[in-house]
Amino acid sequence: MKQGIALEVMLSGESVLLTGPAGAGKTFVLNQLIRLAKSQGKHVSVTATTGLAATHLGGTTIHSWSGIGVSDSLHSGFVDNIAKGRREIIEKTDILIIDEISMLHDFRLDMVDEICRIVRKKDEPFGGIQIVMSGDFFQLPPINRGDSRAGGFVVSSKVWQELDPTICYLEEQHRQDDEVLLDILNSLRGGELRRHHAQKLLDRVGIEPLPDEILTELHTVNVDVDQINEAKLDELEGDEIFYTQSTIGSDNYVENLQRSVLAPATLRLKKGALVMAVKNSTERKYANGSLGVVMEFESGTEYPVVEFKSGKIVTMLPDTWELRDGDKKRASITQIPLRLAWAITVHKSQGMTLDAARIDLRKAFVEGMGYVALSRVKNLNNLYLTGINQMALRVSEDAQQIDSLLRDKAARDSKRFAYLAEAAKKRKTVLPKRSSAKSGWSEKIAKMRETYPNAYRPWEPAQDSLLKEKFQNGATVKELSKLLGRHEGSITMRLQKHFGEDTVQ
Repeated sequence: MKQGIALEVMLSGESVLLTGPAGAGKTFVLNQLIRLAKSQGKHVSVTATTGLAATHLGGTTIHSWSGIGVSDSLHSGFVDNIAKGRREIIEKTDILIIDEISMLHDFRLDMVDEICRIVRKKDEPFGGIQIVMSGDFFQLPPINRGDSRAGGFVVSSKVWQELDPTICYLEEQHRQDDEVLLDILNSLRGGELRRHHAQKLLDRVGIEPLPDEILTELHTVNVDVDQINEAKLDELEGDEIFYTQSTIGSDNYVENLQRSVLAPATLRLKKGALVMAVKNSTERKYANGSLGVVMEFESGTEYPVVEFKSGKIVTMLPDTWELRDGDKKRASITQIPLRLAWAITVHKSQGMTLDAARIDLRKAFVEGMGYVALSRVKNLNNLYLTGINQMALRVSEDAQQIDSLLRDKAARDSKRFAYLAEAAKKRKTVLPKRSSAKSGWSEKIAKMRETYPNAYRPWEPAQDSLLKEKFQNGATVKELSKLLGRHEGSITMRLQKHFGEDTVQ
């Protein structure tokens, strides 16, 4: 299903599961839904299964929103003791969004359903609230610990069967521009990973980036990440500058928000530090996941001046994260939106797009972890593997079975809502310009490929041979652009690579 139709389905009031592979644009569609639904006067409660995912959408955790916290069941009298403010939020919610649904236990979704039914006094799924679940079951699964109740994916919950959500399965790819990497990721999802796929990954082990290549490392455990970042910063000469966050709100809400904000409470920097932006710039100067180097500190304010890999030089000003509960603001944290970026965990990378990464999967300990890590980069040539174990090449068999069922239902639902294609097309023409500005690099590529089908795709040997042959036989850059489906600038750069910079001006 295309993004536009999925958006129209949700705006029509349907309860849905918005799913699809990493890089399909799920968060982009959710952000559009939130904005448009709120503009229509609807009360939208934005939640996620982890605080980190919630901050990407400006919401809170589903555990906090519903009041279940870390409970494994609803004890007698639980609902009677729900605070008045919590009741009011649940009562007036029109749309409940739950992002990263793959990580929510089935029994907890039933708990949320039961609370909503009782509070809203309606014996129907979630008390009549429109539910929008979003996520990919091939990514990180629910975590079962020995001292707590075990559970599975939400499709095994009682309320899932009764709700019978519409499946909006996004198929388009808005991250990877490399057919080889896409083939590996799709084969990993389908349980069809072959020796030649594994070999292409193993071929990346030991390959080192160029000396001036800016990249971050992904590791599976926190202790490795912290050690690497602290050691790398200590190696740099020069004075340290410290930035301490400021907070608003009660301690418990601030603590909840703190666990979700990637910027540290105290940020320690030096000139030359490798850093990562951990928030999207409203002026599109950088994005969540953008890498750069601290060049200097601004005179007077001492704010860090960062040169990002894109070439943009930005003075990084403090930014603010908020913990919202429905329409209520519970807490906020203000800090420089940076963190040290020599290394981050695979878990914290979920949802990010990285230009390049060094990935260590030797300690992968759960199914789906390898898929999450490998799908962060756009191109196999920008992936540098330290090592990989068997677990990293596994995805959940349950996820594969679920995916097969979801695809079948998605095909039926797509036919049922095909009539919305025209509405989606009309909405695209009237959406405010700022929505397209938020769509990011992947949207630009998609737009460019309408004119140049091979834009930003790797050069295949056959295409390269054709390029050289036609050019040597007198074809112009314009003619080659049309023949090969690539922008004239791309053709020019490729010719200069083969024949020298003076060949084509």
